[in-house]
Amino acid sequence: MRAQSLVVACGALALCLALTGATNPGFVVRITQAGLDYAHQHAIAILEKELARLKLPDISGDFRFLGKVYYQISNLDLRTFHLPHSQISLVPNVGLQVSISNAFAELNGNWRVNRSSGSFNLKVENVYIRINLRLGSDSSGKPTVDTSSCSTRISKVRVRFLGKLSLVYNLFKKAVESRLRKALEGKVCDNVAKAVRNELQPYARTLPVTARIDSMTGIDYALVASPTATARSLDTGLKGEFFSLAHRATVPFPPLPLGLPPDHERMVYFGASSYFFNTASFAYHSAGALVFEISDSMIPGGADFRLNTSTFSAFIPQLETMYPKLPMKFRLSTRSAPFLSIGPGGFSLQPVVDVQAYAILPDATLAPLFLLSLTTNVSAVVDVTSGHIVGSLTVGRIKLSLKQSDVGAFQVRTLQSIMNIVASKILLPRVNARLGEGFPLPLPDRIQLSNILVRFHQNFLLLGADVQFQPQIGR
Repeated sequence: MRAQSLVVACGALALCLALTGATNPGFVVRITQAGLDYAHQHAIAILEKELARLKLPDISGDFRFLGKVYYQISNLDLRTFHLPHSQISLVPNVGLQVSISNAFAELNGNWRVNRSSGSFNLKVENVYIRINLRLGSDSSGKPTVDTSSCSTRISKVRVRFLGKLSLVYNLFKKAVESRLRKALEGKVCDNVAKAVRNELQPYARTLPVTARIDSMTGIDYALVASPTATARSLDTGLKGEFFSLAHRATVPFPPLPLGLPPDHERMVYFGASSYFFNTASFAYHSAGALVFEISDSMIPGGADFRLNTSTFSAFIPQLETMYPKLPMKFRLSTRSAPFLSIGPGGFSLQPVVDVQAYAILPDATLAPLFLLSLTTNVSAVVDVTSGHIVGSLTVGRIKLSLKQSDVGAFQVRTLQSIMNIVASKILLPRVNARLGEGFPLPLPDRIQLSNILVRFHQNFLLLGADVQFQPQIGR
């Protein structure tokens, strides 16, 4: 498959990293001029090679020299196309513009005049190309890109005929130069439009508009509006919403307004709002993933207790007579999805967890013992690894209260040390293992991130990064 052109590489990077969502998006992406310049830097050589593949039609005509003389120009071979000066820029409220100046090319061909024939060399100089790209989205939220306009102007064309009869050559030289100039100007823009249609648009659609996370949840990264070009960046919002794969329910809270700070040092910025993370909590809760069952086999070997009625009868004497020497089980769950907030100091989460204790009877049925309410403060560390947002949680001091008891009254504080171990040594590692796998960022194929920046702002997390594009081998 042919190499992507400058327009393809730059436009794909800009379009695919710039995504849009709801009226107030849950996720915002900004690509800066530095990101566009990086794409331009790596793509200029590719464009030169692609323009060198232009196919020009044969040309024929006539001129008067002691009567009508017919000529034919054929086998035009465009050997090189050099682009010494070019840039890609943002056009506010429009999209992207690629401007190329002082380009030059060289081609060879064959000529025939009546019965005479030979070859010629053509030098094309002072070529100016301007391409405007329009970015948008379709009804399904997938990205779209097309060429809104393209113009090519060639200031100088010089033909050098090889062979004899130079007087005859000069009689139709100007006509040949003029026709070759017009043919080349038209073909350049034809190739640009074709590259956008056949290469850029399919590449843009490699963006995971809906990203499957695991067997329970996915993320909706659909575009719902066109990217907005400003003087310094291309800003777009994402829907940025997690959902349950089994049953997609309407999120019961709206996204708050989200505006990125005027940072432009990195090539791309991601703004992940509190709405984005809270829909993750809502989706996992809806999928039943926030229910954890803990049995004795999960208790660490070095712990000074076992999960059975013999251990707990030291705190709840009634168990010794009601359920002697029976294994126990905890079921941890939340009545509603935990809600987090984001501020300059980081994440803030105060989950309320129900801890239902059971005795496991000889016939494997469960006998309810007591129901505790567990509250704590949770903090988080966030990073980006392999294009995924990853994190880990730390649990603060745990507070317990008794909500219900089927075995009579007892002092809840006596269970504090046990619940500390359950939370920090059993529950937390399971949650952090999942967070360590991360959640994918909306990136098209062959894009890698480096030089990661992580900052917390009011109601959103800001991630900055530089971009590395990995060319496809063989292109």
